[in-house]
Amino acid sequence: MEHAILVITELFLPTKGGTAVWFDEVYRRMGGKEIHIVTSHVPECEVHDKGHPNTIHRVHLKRYSWIRPESLIMYLKLIFISMRVMLFNSVKEIHSGRVLPEGLVGLFVSRIAKKPFLVYAHGEEITTWMQFLKSTVMKFVYRNADIVIANSEFTRQELLNINISDNKIKVIHPGVDTNRFKKLPERSALRKKHKIPKENILLLSVGRLSRRKGFDMVVKSLPLLIKQNIEVSYVIIGVGEDEDYLKKLAHNYGVENRVHFIGNVSMDELPKWYNECDLFVMPNRKINGDVEGFGMVFIEAGACGKAAIAGCTGGTDDAVLDKQTGIRVDGNDINQIVNAIMTLVKDPEYRTKLEENAFNRVHSEFSWEKVAVKTRLLFNEWRSK
Repeated sequence: MEHAILVITELFLPTKGGTAVWFDEVYRRMGGKEIHIVTSHVPECEVHDKGHPNTIHRVHLKRYSWIRPESLIMYLKLIFISMRVMLFNSVKEIHSGRVLPEGLVGLFVSRIAKKPFLVYAHGEEITTWMQFLKSTVMKFVYRNADIVIANSEFTRQELLNINISDNKIKVIHPGVDTNRFKKLPERSALRKKHKIPKENILLLSVGRLSRRKGFDMVVKSLPLLIKQNIEVSYVIIGVGEDEDYLKKLAHNYGVENRVHFIGNVSMDELPKWYNECDLFVMPNRKINGDVEGFGMVFIEAGACGKAAIAGCTGGTDDAVLDKQTGIRVDGNDINQIVNAIMTLVKDPEYRTKLEENAFNRVHSEFSWEKVAVKTRLLFNEWRSK
């Protein structure tokens, strides 16, 4: 009999975001229908789930402001569906995609069913959850898990800082689909479509429009680059709470005609943008404890043969090797950001070296096939104890 697994994760494709991609890509490689994914019902999920190798159980998850806690019904739904899956499928172990809400549900179900329990840690939840009750529950779940998978060495250290036992923490980085994200032989028509001059240096950022990503610092760097006679354009892909702020900032700095807000793009179009750009830039920084736990976008850029400029906070040191696959900077220091961009623009030979290193590293360490092998070895080692 195949090893049946229950995976509880609110984030799963077609939901946008790196975590959703991670779980979909890895568990489809871990097995077939014996892997049961309990996840959120989202638009277009029926199309995505059709033909998926795993068994997908969709749940309408919603918070209600008229009850306390607002997530109570969501927790109850996850528990009910998870217990039903356990009852009818001889599940051997339980995996949770995040510590809350999925981890608390997973721990509860695992204790009822007396099954091993694994939970993933992403970093920012440890550094931002300061509310006493939430922080206490988070620590309780991590400490009672059999295995905690950290997405970076940074996250591992944060787990150690809250006294999670070192012998239960395992680091596995997210990966990238190297069949989708790859070097393309020809440039697309994206510049023409968005009226971006073909001779301009094109900077690219991809991610949620939130302050810690550092997109505002890139906007602020543009006038300084222009003063150095660097004709530059900047494309931002993503949506988020900072969109109006960033548009106003571009206007105030007189570069609104050089900053292009593309919004969300399809998975087929995204690799074209990576190939179209000259440099990937996301000078992330820590804001009110909120950090970048790893940064899958840096790996996507590397798979397309692009060097990256990253911030030096959080787990980005696992994603971008300083002066090897990119340059890491203080995301609060506009001069460091400008100097890093100018270095890579004015020294194409150096940039090419970093691009080649980034591409080779992704293919040797970060393809989903490589990540799946590491994950499978970890699972097998865990089960053999």
